Amino acid sequence: MSVYVAIFEPREPGYYVSVPDVPGCVTSGDTFEDAIASAKDALCGCLCVYEDEGTDLPAPHMPKEIDVQEGAFALALDVDLNAYRRETDNRAVRKNVSLPAWMANMADKRGINCSQVLQEALAKKMGVAVYR
Repeated sequence: MSVYVAIFEPREPGYYVSVPDVPGCVTSGDTFEDAIASAKDALCGCLCVYEDEGTDLPAPHMPKEIDVQEGAFALALDVDLNAYRRETDNRAVRKNVSLPAWMANMADKRGINCSQVLQEALAKKMGVAVYR
């Protein structure tokens, strides 16, 4: 779980949102609820790019450390990057695995789906839920 402060600036129609600690993380929403959802989505997308590029995530500042212009307000956003990835990146990726011949033959005879078993085992090992 990561927590970053977002700045909400009321504008017609709705809100402009930026996350000062994450350069380029900006979005908007027609309603307050839409702006929050858009901000969380944009923040997750930006932070996932940092992870994918092997870059350390930006250090979040405390709300009191962030300058907020008159008329705007700050709100802490908590995001779960693992949940975001599970929800948005469900494309199948082919992986080549090696099994002993006897095990592969027995799995085939018993109708065991090795891909499904591998997904379930990896999810258990990583402590995450599998979504289908």
